[in-house]
Amino acid sequence: MARSVVRRAVVVREKYYWPNFQLAFWTIIMLATAGVILGIFAEFIRIQNQLGVGIPWLFPFGVTVGALLYVFLILEILLIIGRRLVPGIMILGSIILLVLFITGAIDTGIQLFGNDANVSGNCDRFVDNDEQRGISVNTLAWLEQDSICSSWDAAFAFWVIGSVFFVYMIIMASMVNRNQYVYS
Repeated sequence: MARSVVRRAVVVREKYYWPNFQLAFWTIIMLATAGVILGIFAEFIRIQNQLGVGIPWLFPFGVTVGALLYVFLILEILLIIGRRLVPGIMILGSIILLVLFITGAIDTGIQLFGNDANVSGNCDRFVDNDEQRGISVNTLAWLEQDSICSSWDAAFAFWVIGSVFFVYMIIMASMVNRNQYVYS
């Protein structure tokens, strides 16, 4: 007679202990970063369409990266809720998004500071040195131009902030992976 043997697989799940405050702080900063990047470049696309001019690749790139960051953060939050957030997912996602953010920062920096016809120089010449006041169409036009100049500065700043915080997440996730955060 043949004997049947039933084997059971034992699944061992390693628990990863994430520093709650640091993870929450990172998530909040990155939610703000995604919103700023997505919002600014969506508005730039709207402005370009209204003017009837071409749309540079950076604008849809910024919208796409902002949306991808939101998807990544929603995935992170769902994994936290299910207590299944593993460092590998955070490291891989952070590296991919870090490359995208560095690309955005480089091109935004080139547009802001690159050549003679850069955005920052034009803002200094035509907006900052020509402030308008009073109730007029010129004042409204100046306010819109000032808003666009400030949006370029904010976009560049948040590309850099996002890049720094992705490096921070890579370091934090690798420490969690090595169990260097000890909580009881």
